[in-house]
Amino acid sequence: MEALLILGGLLLVFAGFVWLISQAFATSLLWGIGSLLPPLTLAFVFSHWRAARRAVVLSCLGVIPLVVGLSLLASRDADRLAAIFSLRWLPTQVQPELSMNIKGQLNGRAFAPQQGEFINGVLTLREGQGFFARQEVIVRLREPVDGALRVDVLPDDAGPLPEVEIAWLSRDRELPESRRLDRGYTLHLDLEPVAPNKLSGDFHLVLPPHYQTSLNGNVELFTNRLRYRNGEVDRRHDSQDTLAFVIEDYLQRRHASRDVSIQPLPTLALPADELEVSVQATVKGEAQGFTLNLIKDAQGWQVRGDDYPALTADVIAPAAARDESPAAVKAIPVTAKDRHPGFSLERLLRDPARYQQMLVRAHTERGGVAEGRFLGLDSEGKLIIRRVIRGPGLASYNLAPGEIVLLELVEP
Repeated sequence: MEALLILGGLLLVFAGFVWLISQAFATSLLWGIGSLLPPLTLAFVFSHWRAARRAVVLSCLGVIPLVVGLSLLASRDADRLAAIFSLRWLPTQVQPELSMNIKGQLNGRAFAPQQGEFINGVLTLREGQGFFARQEVIVRLREPVDGALRVDVLPDDAGPLPEVEIAWLSRDRELPESRRLDRGYTLHLDLEPVAPNKLSGDFHLVLPPHYQTSLNGNVELFTNRLRYRNGEVDRRHDSQDTLAFVIEDYLQRRHASRDVSIQPLPTLALPADELEVSVQATVKGEAQGFTLNLIKDAQGWQVRGDDYPALTADVIAPAAARDESPAAVKAIPVTAKDRHPGFSLERLLRDPARYQQMLVRAHTERGGVAEGRFLGLDSEGKLIIRRVIRGPGLASYNLAPGEIVLLELVEP
């Protein structure tokens, strides 16, 4: 309803303005040209009110539904109204994710790639955003390479060489054409790693003359399908790697341990707004299976119901420190004085309500220490310990009884 009122009001205002301009031209050519400028338009209205009054009244009538429509929109969706007035709906120039400076031609046509990646030993340069690239170059190495990439191939070289494929989409065809070569070409790659997940450097490719392909310049390639924003992983990007990162981060915080690794995910239908994913993971050396519901909102992908706090250094010790001093993990200060005689983990588990809101200190089997107020047990039987941290916030620890080697009651 509000959209119709706003549109109708704008049409009436515009119709009144056009009528006013036509009246100005009917008066004289100079007044007509001058009324196209707002200050002279007002001058014409005041000096020729009799001729301009009907057009002005029509525009004023258009203001009424316009104001009513905007008021209704503000009451129902203030954010949408703010977006309209802030002009966020106007198209903006998007900065390219990768820096590409390639000169030359592919199959006799100019080649300007916008996308590039080097994943699992396969280098890809693509032009076009569709399912099929308008033009594409693929270089398949015989073995995956980590770190810097340097390859030099000459037409007379023999032996196992990288495979080069070029593909292009013709206007009269629905499917792209492609050609593959495993020798007889010139290739030079000199790419250096660029944090966090890119390679950048020189690219030079020349195929035999009848392929009409010669490319030279600088390229930038992604080394995985994660995207970064302000130095952090962009959870809004739809890719298997993004979902794997979100799931691994969730499991690490859920189990309060960085000793978590997940198996490759099954192929998922992306883009999507919600997914159910079966995950096989190794948590603290133990294989486990999970079924997780992932949802995508304005902040990006997350696991439904994820309210676990971020990992803290005082709960999880670095892996190197754990490996270097296993004896220190066992050397828990068992001689510490307990202010509540007879207190133990077993007694707390039998009667958790008795110890709620008391200050406790838990020593984990991995050497971590969690100190804070005991709030009770969660649905999985884990101890919930919460501590006020410096600044506006709380640190919450969920510890399974099997992880705790010593539990102290700091104060009754």
